[in-house]
Amino acid sequence: MKELLKQAIIEVIEEKRETVQDILMEVMEDAALMRAIQEGENSSEADREEIFGILRGDESHG
Repeated sequence: MKELLKQAIIEVIEEKRETVQDILMEVMEDAALMRAIQEGENSSEADREEIFGILRGDESHG
């Protein structure tokens, strides 16, 4: 039974490779977003001018 289930999963993955890749990409993107949010929660706040300086490419704010 276990081997039959394993083979069925392998066949589904092979047949739906693109769908599986899309799902894995979304999972990876969600994990990266969660990590970025957590890192942001642990960082200090930035003021408005600092943010706009970074967006303008002002080296003194980097």
